[in-house]
Amino acid sequence: MSRLMARAEPGSGSWFERFLLPGLAFKGVVIGGGYATGREIAEFFLGSGPVGGLMGLVLAMAIWSAVCALTFVFAVAVGAQDYRTFFRALLGPFWILFEIVYVLLMILVLAVMAAAAGSIGEASLGAPAWTGTFALMAATIAVTTLGTATAERMFRYSSSVIYIVYAVFILLALAAFGDRVGPHLALAVPTTGWIAGGTTYAGYNLIGAVAVVPFLRHISRRRDAAIAGLVAGPLAMVPAIFFFLAMIAWYPEVGAATLPSDFLLQRIGAPWFAILFQLMIFCALLETGVGMVNALIERLDEALRGRGRRFPLAGRLGASALLVVGSGTIAAWFGLIDLIARGYGAFGYIMLVVFVLPLATIGLARLLRRDRPIPVLAAGDRP
Repeated sequence: MSRLMARAEPGSGSWFERFLLPGLAFKGVVIGGGYATGREIAEFFLGSGPVGGLMGLVLAMAIWSAVCALTFVFAVAVGAQDYRTFFRALLGPFWILFEIVYVLLMILVLAVMAAAAGSIGEASLGAPAWTGTFALMAATIAVTTLGTATAERMFRYSSSVIYIVYAVFILLALAAFGDRVGPHLALAVPTTGWIAGGTTYAGYNLIGAVAVVPFLRHISRRRDAAIAGLVAGPLAMVPAIFFFLAMIAWYPEVGAATLPSDFLLQRIGAPWFAILFQLMIFCALLETGVGMVNALIERLDEALRGRGRRFPLAGRLGASALLVVGSGTIAAWFGLIDLIARGYGAFGYIMLVVFVLPLATIGLARLLRRDRPIPVLAAGDRP
């Protein structure tokens, strides 16, 4: 079991671990909490029309690549393998501001995922809603308990499943109603709002850039970190673009669907694939849960190491269970699921203030000072 918990030697990774794994982990964090069902794509992009929506998606992808590249380079420069170390270097004693935002957003995301997993269980297997929710929580706790190395293996295989299913999805959609895409792209629809939609959507998902910092442990060079960050944007956005192309065929009525994925699957008319797609969404939800919870577990682990202590397996299990079950309970108690649409939009602006602006100013300035080391608070220091 100690091998499962072992930390990799920095910079010892293969090309996959250095260039692709961080982007796949970033994709994992944003897909389940973002666009797996298509609801968020409709919310932020379809209102700008087919062409405007594509422009907004490309803008969001570019923002993701730029911020991930800068985030990854800064993390490697300060030797951060958790977000606490990262923000101690970036914000100094004000690092706690990000942690407050992160925990609140994690509660929102886990709440939505728990509800979605319950719906998947009902729709795909005819099982009670609680079974899907329980399965997602149990799987998230199991993976995060075993550590970042186990999460890396999960991202490697689950990402293959997700990309393959999305590829089959677009092929089946084009075969079923592909002749509708071209005419709808040619519609003279105003593209108003594509910049706001792309920026807002990219903003609240940028939490993923910091959540995947533990997966940068295989990178030691800034150049490798920059490449991994630039690649992260396309890796995360390609499935969404596929999804949007299929949605264009049924513009604008698909925008009113509660679950655009179900709307399109019904028109594809392949019951076997509908079940497969629902299972893929479950994988996407699991990726998001693991990515966000693992980031907080690694932050706690780093804090303990700074005090000369270790985080035992039982401790990781207890912490993971407390985070997952506690987030779902708190969210249900306060009714946060009903506020998720407004909450996501607000977090886009909050992330801009506490993360993106400091990184693009303070962080970039410190990176450009090659002759001076970037100061980091000692692990035992208090803010």
